[in-house]
Amino acid sequence: MPRKSYDTLRRKMSPERRQRNEAAAQEMLAEMVLAELRKAAGFTQVELAKILGVSQANLSQLEHQTDIQISTLRRLIEAIGGQLELVVKLPDGNKIRVTQFTESVEPAA
Repeated sequence: MPRKSYDTLRRKMSPERRQRNEAAAQEMLAEMVLAELRKAAGFTQVELAKILGVSQANLSQLEHQTDIQISTLRRLIEAIGGQLELVVKLPDGNKIRVTQFTESVEPAA
């Protein structure tokens, strides 16, 4: 039986199903750990380590840490072409974007 492309299958889905699929995909993306994020951006550990100026072993350690400085996290995210945003979800449902840590620090020459 010939394979069908995802686009072909997607066109046959109801709008509700497409919306559910998109929501599920966004939820999965929202829950990525750093190694998955790096891979999704198309980088190997060696490539990203070179960009960051660290060893591959150091990058591996960073990817497996459960506690990381915001400045280090920002450097990692920016190195793969992203931008870090810090959003606080309060118990009342309000979301507040914290801007204190948004400034990128340029490395010393």
